Amino acid sequence: MEACTFQGKFNVTTYNAVAMAIVTLQTFAGMWINAFIVSVLCVSWVKKRSFNSNEKILLFLGCSRSCYLFTTWVFSFFENIYPLCMYVYSVYLFLVPLQDFFNVSNVCVSAFLSVFYCIKIANFQHSFFIYLKVRIDRMMPWLMLASVLISLGYSIFVYKIVDESICDNVNCTMLGHIWKYSIRIDQLFSMYVLITGFVFAIAFSAVSFSVLLLLFSLWRHKHKMQTESGKNVSVDAHIKAMKSILSFFFTYTINFVCLVLTLTYPMKNQKAAKFLIFFFQHSFPAVHSLILIFSNPKLEKTLLRTLTCMKCKICKR
Repeated sequence: MEACTFQGKFNVTTYNAVAMAIVTLQTFAGMWINAFIVSVLCVSWVKKRSFNSNEKILLFLGCSRSCYLFTTWVFSFFENIYPLCMYVYSVYLFLVPLQDFFNVSNVCVSAFLSVFYCIKIANFQHSFFIYLKVRIDRMMPWLMLASVLISLGYSIFVYKIVDESICDNVNCTMLGHIWKYSIRIDQLFSMYVLITGFVFAIAFSAVSFSVLLLLFSLWRHKHKMQTESGKNVSVDAHIKAMKSILSFFFTYTINFVCLVLTLTYPMKNQKAAKFLIFFFQHSFPAVHSLILIFSNPKLEKTLLRTLTCMKCKICKR
């Protein structure tokens, strides 16, 4: 490990340094935003000693995103500043499954949050929808547990792939073993692409379906209110909600497209394209959390008050 660190110091290029600086800024901003959500919810819990379902999801989402951003930053730090450290068996074997665990957790909980908002806000008279509206608060802890189990199972599978892809067995030096080993790795990688695509496609489908239903319900309700009483505060609130939903769907779609590109588009010798895709993926936890803050009155007021206090302190100095 010491030899790896020593040699890695002389392999830093301008591209790696700039990439690491951008990733660091993204990580700092994203962790600050998600830590803000977690801290506001914790302070609220201290005051009233309870969490509603929405706050539980936001708390879990903020924690998982902070961990994902930090893990990704550590991975990028080794990859860009000390690249030889990525060849150390224990480092690579630990970081990759951990990063994938928090990434899948982040995507799944985001999808559950979208479904939760749809069921809570949308107004449909179908019996099954009414049943879900009544039961969703009790179901949500189980859905979050399901997201943890899905993420854990996925990370264990990734651990298995990483473990088997590192050929440290002496028998692998024999030609027959290399041929059998390469077939095994190809099979595992194909399964990895299939499972990853399936998990993220299901999450994206759930988000898309929820967003479409919610937008339709809000648009219908807004049109009804405008017809009956003209423009009012409630109509403005619905328009703001629709803008927030569209913003979330736009960022989630970009994240999904970037994931598909990482699975299907070869980028071994295309650093610029690879970093651009990584940049958009790494921005998603911060941008979506920021959208959640401005769509939540309590979080928005607290953020504006915090920024105002910080500005006053800076001006006094």
